[in-house]
Amino acid sequence: MKRTSLILALGLGAGVAGHVVWFNTQQAAPVGSLDTQLAWMQTDLGLQPDQFARIKALHERLEPRLLQLSAEVERLRAEFASFERARVEAGEVDFLEVARAAAESRSLGRECDASTTQLVSEATREMTPEQRKRYLEILAPALEDAGHSRAF
Repeated sequence: MKRTSLILALGLGAGVAGHVVWFNTQQAAPVGSLDTQLAWMQTDLGLQPDQFARIKALHERLEPRLLQLSAEVERLRAEFASFERARVEAGEVDFLEVARAAAESRSLGRECDASTTQLVSEATREMTPEQRKRYLEILAPALEDAGHSRAF
C-alpha cells in the first residue's frame, strides 16, 4: 500500500511539474518594445538586418499617428457606450449627437484604412516577393476583419 501511494504521488507530482513547465514555455512573450513587437516579422519572414531596420524605422515614423488614431477609436467607443447607457437608463436618445458620432466614426474608419494601407504598402516594398507573399498571408485575416482587403 505504501509503495502504491508513493508511485501515485510521484506520478501526480511529475504530471503537475510537466504541466507547469509546458504552460510556462507556451506563454507568449510580453509585448513591450517595438523590437519585441516586430521580432515575429524578422523570424517568420526571414528578414535581413537591413530590411528589419528599414521596417522598424517605418513603424517608428508612423507610430505616433497610429497611436493617435487608436486613442480616437477608443474615445468613440466610449462615446457610443455612453449613448447606449443613456438610452437604456433614461430611454432618451440624442439623435443629433449619435449622427455626429457616426459621421466621425466613418471618417475615422477611412483614416484608419489609409494609415493601415500606408503601413502595409511601405513595409511590403522592403520585402522580397516570397516575404511579401508570406506577410500578406499572415495579415489577410486581420485586414479582412478590419475591412482592408486590398492588393498591395
